[in-house]
Amino acid sequence: MIGTIVNVCTICTGSIIGSILKKGIKEKYQNVLYTAMGLAATALGINAVVNHLPDSNYPVLFIVSLALGGLLGTALDLDGRFGRLVAKHSNGNLGEGLATGFLLYCIGTLSILGPVMSALYGDHTYLFTNATLDLVTSMVLASTYGIGMILVAPVLFVWQGTFYVLAKYVCTAFFTGEALTDLITELSVVGGILIAASGINILKIKDCKTLNLLPSLLVPILFCALKGIMGF
Repeated sequence: MIGTIVNVCTICTGSIIGSILKKGIKEKYQNVLYTAMGLAATALGINAVVNHLPDSNYPVLFIVSLALGGLLGTALDLDGRFGRLVAKHSNGNLGEGLATGFLLYCIGTLSILGPVMSALYGDHTYLFTNATLDLVTSMVLASTYGIGMILVAPVLFVWQGTFYVLAKYVCTAFFTGEALTDLITELSVVGGILIAASGINILKIKDCKTLNLLPSLLVPILFCALKGIMGF
């Protein structure tokens, strides 16, 4: 769980730095940091797709996954609900800041797919990227809400740790050999697209409403599970 531990440490570090700054990080510096993180996320997502799509045995599955997942996410209005929760918990006291921090740190592709890749392949790339993003975000939040924002770190540890344990001990129990390889490949392709979409959001090129696309990650899991049950 080295990736999760690093992620937790960056939130603690960012919270300390942000609380020391107190008056807040100037907007021009926030903008350049977010631009850098947006470019990094976009590059990471594209790299994941380019590396894994040629190995896919079902090259149309990612299209179906995005379509079905997007429809489900839109029907549930995940992006809208998230936006309303953040807006509701953004007027200044610590409790509201902690709620906002939890949403920003935990609800995202990197924070969900990252521990899965870490558990199954020992690949911490997504979590290290998420840690860098959270370092910037935690500095900004702590400069507004104070050192108390560090309390979100143990919540993140439990959140990512849950996905890590499920992937390591549940997924490997149901998916083995070629089935596990197929699952990881398809998750990597869909996840890469979502990460690139997150980068595009951060860069403010287009609001892709990435949260509405998160259910897309469920489609490859269901497909591979059904494939194993039906034996085709």
